[in-house]
Amino acid sequence: MTTEHPAVLFVCSKNGGKSQLAAGLMRDLAGDNVTVYSAGTKPAKSLNSQAVESLTELGIDTTGEYPKPVTDDILNAVDTVIVLGTEAKLDPPAGKRFEIWETDEPSTRGIEGIERMRLVRDDIKTRVQALYNEITTN
Repeated sequence: MTTEHPAVLFVCSKNGGKSQLAAGLMRDLAGDNVTVYSAGTKPAKSLNSQAVESLTELGIDTTGEYPKPVTDDILNAVDTVIVLGTEAKLDPPAGKRFEIWETDEPSTRGIEGIERMRLVRDDIKTRVQALYNEITTN
């Protein structure tokens, strides 16, 4: 299943926060080496402003990004599907690498706002780096 450029889809329920964080982090890390998509099972109307702010702090621009639905076209175009969190429900597509990342949820520890989002971002960043290493060294 090795292609010239691996393709990854990051999914969360609203495609406004976690999947956008993962996609932005992967694009920043991988450049043109990985084709990156993000989508939601129930797309929101706009991106989470704290998610955008937490990426901006790392110099990652989300201009032009918006919540999108999961489509068969995207599922067919990718090698790997990553579901972030437990809200989004997606059946594993046949023949694709499929993982569910149960990401850190600081709000369960009373941490809210941008501090919460930074912790979520950093947890996702660690996972994105590991995934990048796996899919680009095969």
